[in-house]
Amino acid sequence: MHVANLGSILLVGCGKMGSALMAGWIDRGRSPAAIFVVDPAGPSVPDGVTVGATIADVPEGFHSSVVVLAVKPQVMDDVAGSYRDYVGADTVFLSIAAGRNVLSFENLLSSEASIVRAMPNTPAAVGRGITVLFANPHVSVAQRQTCEALMSAVGKVAWIEDEGLMDAVTGVSGSGPAYVFNLVEAMAKAGVDAGLPNDLAMLLARETVTGSGELLAQSAETASTLRENVTSPGGTTAAALDVLMSDDGLTRLMTRAILRATERSRELAG
Repeated sequence: MHVANLGSILLVGCGKMGSALMAGWIDRGRSPAAIFVVDPAGPSVPDGVTVGATIADVPEGFHSSVVVLAVKPQVMDDVAGSYRDYVGADTVFLSIAAGRNVLSFENLLSSEASIVRAMPNTPAAVGRGITVLFANPHVSVAQRQTCEALMSAVGKVAWIEDEGLMDAVTGVSGSGPAYVFNLVEAMAKAGVDAGLPNDLAMLLARETVTGSGELLAQSAETASTLRENVTSPGGTTAAALDVLMSDDGLTRLMTRAILRATERSRELAG
């Protein structure tokens, strides 16, 4: 299913992720006139998109087969329940609120509501995100296709059938961009410690990480193979990898970080 062929879209919340999604939908051919945004902040939107402050501003004749819930998790309790009247066999609720499980939405909306929970990440802002989706039993095949089309507009999509895995997904990809940005900071700091000027160290670190990411994206080879390709026996890269791949090196540190993020995701979900 292509996003251009979908019906009207009701977008509740238009912050950074909501705006990224809307831009992706329009880039993929969805008419701005088919998008209604509910956001009290009165966000700037593309020409043709209609904005209302509350659900009361949604025109009586406006019908959407999908309600995208993109408000912050901490205000979801005050917002989602307002959309109970939209619950029905022909409407699916797509949530991108981190840490909010399907049960919480069933409690806010209805135990009969069709709900898809999504975990996107911030590279969605440049169309390079990765989103993992989970659907409750009320979601039809067509509704799964609708939600996949909406999230595919900002990157790749994968499905899980066990919602319990969403905490680990959050730890790896949801929080993952921050790990990469911190890697750039760490590489630049190490470069300065090795004698480079601050600006040059940051330029080298930033371009090395972004360039390597693009190489990985375009290559059919595995990350392991790409690593091996740049590592000459006894060379400088091998010397560095002896440190990074030691028993207490990067893998162990990253495992600790991701397990802690996964644990925290469970704590926030209650």
